[in-house]
Amino acid sequence: MADTCANPLLLGWIKEWLEQARERNSKGFTVYKKAYDSMKACPLVFSHPSEAQQLNGLGPKLCERLTEKLKAYCEQNGLPMPEPPHKANKRPSGENLPDSEPVKRPKKAKPYVPALRSGPYALLIGLATLNENSSQSMTKAQLIEAAQPYCDASFTAPSDPTKFYTAWNSMKTLIQKDLVYEHGRPLRKYALTEEGWEVAKRIKKTLETRPNEPVAPSTTLRAEQPIRNTATPSVALDEGPDIVRLGSESRPPSLPTEYQATGPQLVQNPPTRAPGDPRVRTIVLPPGSFTVQLVLDTREVRTSTDRDYISTELRKKGIVPQVRALELGDAIWVAKCHDPHYLSRFGEEGDEIMLDWIVERKRLDDLIGSIKDGRFHEQKFRLRRSGMKNVVYLIEEFAITHDSSHPSAAKYQELVSSAIASTQVVNGYFVKKTRNLDDSIRYLARMTALLRRMYEPPSETATNASTAVNPPTSLAFMSSHDLSSESYLPTLNRLRTENPHTTIAITFVTFSALTSKSDVLSLRDVFLKMLMCTRGVTGEKALEIQRRWKTPRDFIEAFEALADPKEKEEMISERMKTIVGRKKIAKVLSKKLAEIWGEPGSG
Repeated sequence: MADTCANPLLLGWIKEWLEQARERNSKGFTVYKKAYDSMKACPLVFSHPSEAQQLNGLGPKLCERLTEKLKAYCEQNGLPMPEPPHKANKRPSGENLPDSEPVKRPKKAKPYVPALRSGPYALLIGLATLNENSSQSMTKAQLIEAAQPYCDASFTAPSDPTKFYTAWNSMKTLIQKDLVYEHGRPLRKYALTEEGWEVAKRIKKTLETRPNEPVAPSTTLRAEQPIRNTATPSVALDEGPDIVRLGSESRPPSLPTEYQATGPQLVQNPPTRAPGDPRVRTIVLPPGSFTVQLVLDTREVRTSTDRDYISTELRKKGIVPQVRALELGDAIWVAKCHDPHYLSRFGEEGDEIMLDWIVERKRLDDLIGSIKDGRFHEQKFRLRRSGMKNVVYLIEEFAITHDSSHPSAAKYQELVSSAIASTQVVNGYFVKKTRNLDDSIRYLARMTALLRRMYEPPSETATNASTAVNPPTSLAFMSSHDLSSESYLPTLNRLRTENPHTTIAITFVTFSALTSKSDVLSLRDVFLKMLMCTRGVTGEKALEIQRRWKTPRDFIEAFEALADPKEKEEMISERMKTIVGRKKIAKVLSKKLAEIWGEPGSG
């Protein structure tokens, strides 16, 4: 490839950096790719790398790096270093014309240097504890732990109680300046770019000259490769092949001092994994280390003018709910740790673990509307993808279809009955009918009390003999470091099978990221949503189509490969003719999809 380029030496070095960025999954990959394409297509021969600034994608910094590479190349091979163009064309001092204007030297951009003990300063030092030559990265919790000693402001609490900004907001500045790149879902991770490493090294040099400044720990924080905790004798692997129980104390145990010094670490599983085995680490929460908390969505209100009715009524029944915006569901339950910093010791964010129960509340008129516009099916599809084991559809009766004189009454009654039956039989969800909102509130209060009896140890004053005999249900959460949106469901199902008496969960932060409508939208998710826009394409049918044609491009190209219009119309139904049941694509639907996706310009 380099033989066709006018500057093969420069192209080769850019290609080398491009491959390094690709291996590290670096944000700089797009920068080097743009520079590589420009250099490859350029027909001009450059006598000096600085001349390449005229190309699109090659700025002063990249040309300066090319100059350094050329200088080293010339020294190794005994070649003279070419002069920059402005020096080669400069006339001797005696030949300067009287009326000639002095040449203005371009101002050299000042390197970025963050203020001492500022947010960016501390974040760069924290990320510099990683290994520069590896693909390691840090979560937000890990980075805050490593950076806080070097910052005067807090990364978690605003210095001004009337404002919301913390030192963590400076991360946006570092990302905009291409000093840090973020990646990973559901848990965002951070690492330094090549430019970021240069700035961090300059800061480290100033640290060496400041004896009173805390020195960055020499031990590398391995965010991707956890350390085995061999110093804790109370660890017992008695909950299945992937469950690690952290003692049996009544409060969360602390990690040994030597591990606290280098940031939060996870206890690793026994080394019995086969190569490529997608097992993840799970940590059991000790009984009594958390309380069960009901969380309501902010949109769950009685009316627009009476927004606190549900919360007020629940408080009267002894339940104090939290109200916040939920990505999925109208009511959920979480295990809230007594120690707010407990999860951060394992590199996790927040202090809440999801319990395996979620409620979707529907008033009957709202249910009919969601069935008609497709929201009902899309919602059930997202609930299935969430991995929640116990899904409850709470349907409140509302007098809209009971009027037999209404011409659409029978139609709506049949529509609702069919939807409820499908939800119970096909999806396996529990449907609870209530008479009104007050009845729904009583149901939420009873469910909260039930879950507290299940997961919380009985109090000393408990008089119920059954609760005194039966131990609380074991609760374990999966490490978000080992999860991705693709591996989440298979891993969850496997762990549930291997540990039937333990509730396998994830943190609330991870759950919100996994179920977000926009935060984790991969190309696969977008393709599925595009397919489900066609009337008649359910979530199950969309998944079967996506299994055969992975991307929208594959789907369109499959149609374009067929010249006969009849073959295009029957392509999907023929390819999926062996499928039986609800996932089968009939010829009518196959033709409709061909009209949408198979026409020229449809992509």
